Amino acid sequence: MSTVMDSAATPTASTPTTPGDRVPAPRGRVAHTRRRHGAGFWAVAFAFLAVMAFATVPAPLYVLYQARDGFPTFTTTIVFAAYGVGVVGSLWLAGHLSDVHGRKPLLLVSIALELVAAVLFLVWNDVSGLIVARFVTGLGIGTLTATATAHLGELRVRATGDPRSAKSASIAAGVVNLGGLSLGALIGGALAEFVGAPLMVPYAVFVVLLVVSFIAVLAAPETVDRPEDRVPYRPQRVQAPAGKSAAFWAAGVAAFAAFAVQGLFTSVAPTFLGTTFHVTDRLAAGATTFGVFAASALSQLVFARLSQRAQIRLGMVLLVGGLLVLAGAAVVLQVAGFIGGGVVAGAGVGLIFRAAIGSAGALAAPGQRGGVLAAVFLIAYAGLTVPVVAVGAALLVLPTLPVLIGYVVLVSALTVVAGIRLAARA
Repeated sequence: MSTVMDSAATPTASTPTTPGDRVPAPRGRVAHTRRRHGAGFWAVAFAFLAVMAFATVPAPLYVLYQARDGFPTFTTTIVFAAYGVGVVGSLWLAGHLSDVHGRKPLLLVSIALELVAAVLFLVWNDVSGLIVARFVTGLGIGTLTATATAHLGELRVRATGDPRSAKSASIAAGVVNLGGLSLGALIGGALAEFVGAPLMVPYAVFVVLLVVSFIAVLAAPETVDRPEDRVPYRPQRVQAPAGKSAAFWAAGVAAFAAFAVQGLFTSVAPTFLGTTFHVTDRLAAGATTFGVFAASALSQLVFARLSQRAQIRLGMVLLVGGLLVLAGAAVVLQVAGFIGGGVVAGAGVGLIFRAAIGSAGALAAPGQRGGVLAAVFLIAYAGLTVPVVAVGAALLVLPTLPVLIGYVVLVSALTVVAGIRLAARA
């Protein structure tokens, strides 16, 4: 099996007719192929953005569900954990299958799963329905992330004919991933604040966007040649490519720490705003999550020209410094500091996450890239889920403030350890 993502995929070399006789390949055909793959890049990027945005639409709405049904904060973390379990399970079972079966089929399955989840939110919105809908959402995200990241890189290289353009595609994938997460929270909060039926309209809007995404991906080119011989199925293995264990685990732990910060702002941060700062505005809750994820996406663009080592070091400073500001603001009850610290930490998350994914992707040959990325995303989404569930459990027996400070200390320590190791190998 071979993944087609290098310049040979868009031939500029000559095409043989008879032995010893070659004629140039038609330039029009090459140009058409590159235009088609360029359009496919934007189609996949749009679908990636829409699916990731859908994943965070419920973030500012949890408070509404909680007020309506009267469940405790721990239930919110269980609903959120269902999403994480879905992501991790999907990554383990199917995150690597695009290396064998192609990028498009896995992307289409992912979008279809998100459509199912959107319908579930519309027709079954009690607590049990929320858990099921979030689990299905996670299944789709797990199928999507590594597949779309690999597909964007391959489409970009085929569109330009330059293997070096894979780096810019990696930046674009990171921006789309985190930018989509930021937009979803903002859209969910804005629709809930200004439009009637706040627990219905956001999901109806995304049904339309996901249908458009499905059609767009249908028109995108495939970039993987399926193997002639049947490849036996096996679940994703969380293991490094041969001889690259240290670099792989450095990337994985860094991704875990980065997503632990994101998990805080997509699950219980709106509850902290409501209980600690008495901010119950739905748009404010969505805007807070938006700010954190938008900073994550923007930092990757602003600091793209820095070396990877410099990005990692700056990311460590921003992430840890932002978390410390956030914790200090919670102690003195300064909501602006809480939100601002989250935004600064989010900027650090973007740089750490980008470095982790870029480092992991560089470890693998094209035919193994989807599997290696799926393994790193599997570790990352464990960071999104496990610490948040621990926070929810701790809130059952401890006050909010000590739990938040403990979370900040642990995530900061993990970030420093992982960042130092990742920077040493950059």
